[in-house]
Amino acid sequence: MQKEYIQNTKGSEYMKGLASAKLKGKKVIVRVDYNVPMKNGKILDDNRIVASLKTINYLIEHKAKVILLSHLGRVKTNEDKETNSLREVAKHLSTLVNTPVYFVPVTRGEILIETVNNMLEGEIVLVENTRFEDVPKTLESSCDENLSKYWASLGNIFVLDAFGTAHRCHASTYGISKYLPSYAGFLVEEETKVLDDVMAKNKTLIMGGAKVDDKIGVIDNLITKSNKLLIGGAMCFTFLKALGIEVGSSIVSEDKIDYASKVLKKYGDKILLPVDVVTQNGVKDIDKLNKKDIGYDIGPKTIKMFKAELDKAKMVLWNGPLGMYEEKDYEKGTKSIMKYLKTKKYKTILAGGDIVSASKYFKIDLYYASTGGGSTLEYLEGKRFKTLERLKG
Repeated sequence: MQKEYIQNTKGSEYMKGLASAKLKGKKVIVRVDYNVPMKNGKILDDNRIVASLKTINYLIEHKAKVILLSHLGRVKTNEDKETNSLREVAKHLSTLVNTPVYFVPVTRGEILIETVNNMLEGEIVLVENTRFEDVPKTLESSCDENLSKYWASLGNIFVLDAFGTAHRCHASTYGISKYLPSYAGFLVEEETKVLDDVMAKNKTLIMGGAKVDDKIGVIDNLITKSNKLLIGGAMCFTFLKALGIEVGSSIVSEDKIDYASKVLKKYGDKILLPVDVVTQNGVKDIDKLNKKDIGYDIGPKTIKMFKAELDKAKMVLWNGPLGMYEEKDYEKGTKSIMKYLKTKKYKTILAGGDIVSASKYFKIDLYYASTGGGSTLEYLEGKRFKTLERLKG
């Protein structure tokens, strides 16, 4: 499906919130994002489940019958179904709410219909992984009309509370909304409000991670409304190489060097690049790298330089870690800047799965951590979200 673009999307300004919905006794279908990391059948991080509780608890308190839909993992084959069931998620959710949670191990059929029809006010039903409908045909991902109508027939109201999948027009995110009165859940409201705010105001950008490719749209859309762009992580080496600097064997997106050159030429006064990095052979100034050196983290001089710039900031948007933070030798850049921002009174918004994971890894909570991952980046790029447009008041 071709992606559409519209600049300065203002999701939070036009969406219908739950406060305007009559909920008592209604079957409310909620598209949540329970695509949580799992290993050997155990949930490694329940942040996305916890993030949905505000909406779920509100619906329970208002005597709604709550029907939850979510995907989990990549489902391409029947074998994938065996490792991507939401059964364990249902069990975990039941420990977080004060109401029964019923798991339905199918995505359609008599068991599902019977369970939904027998629900009492304030109860929860979690339906099996929506992407099971992608085998053998991609009915969920292609937003199949019949599947959309079928799921819509289960309820009276639809609530989108899965910001992490709001950039995809699937049957469970977009399709259902065409057939039911549709509202934004509290998480979607909060995400869009925070991101709209950061897009509109002057800010300092911190960007890291491995590749330039998935940052281009964000840079292009936000740099004119940013005071400075601090670049670290592996992506900095593409920009350094664009300046003609020897970066050794560090990761470089060769096909994005021309892009980096153009950005540096146009916005060079706004961009700060590392002056030293941590390599496998210790800390080295950028102009001292040899052909075998690989940069894994920003160095102490760069950390000091970045902190000095962050002293002038009024708001920070951070996407991507500044180094290979999972390794003790290369954690200092990301960790020290994160701890420094913790001392500031202004807002720091973490955008993208990797930097949010780093925050959890170091147990450093900042103002806001987006749950969106790829959808957060697309929103910051100014792309059109048809799913959110369905929630217009």
